[in-house]
Amino acid sequence: MEMASLRSRVRWLAASFVVLTAVPWPLAAQQPAVNPSPPVQPAVPPSAQPGAGPGSQPLVSPPSPVAQSAQPPPSWQQGRPEGERAAMLAPVPALPIATAVDKLPATKLKLPKNFNIEVYAAGLTNARSLRVDDKGNVFVSTRVLDRVYAITEKNGKKEVKTLATGLNSPNGIALRNGTLYIAEINKISKIDNVADKLDNPPKPTVIYDDLPSDAPHGWKFLTVGPDNKLYFNVGAPCSSSYQR
Repeated sequence: MEMASLRSRVRWLAASFVVLTAVPWPLAAQQPAVNPSPPVQPAVPPSAQPGAGPGSQPLVSPPSPVAQSAQPPPSWQQGRPEGERAAMLAPVPALPIATAVDKLPATKLKLPKNFNIEVYAAGLTNARSLRVDDKGNVFVSTRVLDRVYAITEKNGKKEVKTLATGLNSPNGIALRNGTLYIAEINKISKIDNVADKLDNPPKPTVIYDDLPSDAPHGWKFLTVGPDNKLYFNVGAPCSSSYQR
């Protein structure tokens, strides 16, 4: 009974929301930041190194097999099988590509009577979360890409703008008093008065970066509560499984 109770508590903790932050005051410290481990790159053969030739020595010695095996795998490789079992896995899908407008099957959708559907905007690859400000601008996040979009309307024509790039899986976004908040895997950032900066957007300002950098389940959802505080999740960097 005690073991079953312990397992139940572990499951509850792994799935719970554990982060509570305030807007716009500094956020309370939580977990220590963990630097993400970059994907392991193959060693460059001596013949391909600059200045290498017959009889020359490599500029950089490749790491020994012992050093390579001692290096822990990046977080996104946790639990991945090795050897022959790895060859049985399905290939990793390529990054998404936006579907052309004329290829969207809007006309094939069956709608209730007196309902109509049309394409609002196209070309936003990997659109994930939506937020609309009081001026009618639509902000769109991505999960597997590194960018945030803005959809604006001028003279009756909608235009898609790339608001920010180089972000770390910016899945969650929120709006509050004209400020756009962006939740990346390991940080929270913002753009103040974002509606006035759509033509020349600045780099988002980081307001909190003391978050885990684990990629598995690391993407975040973001919202502002009635208490004027930002709420987001910190996912467990693994899949829940128990073996007896």
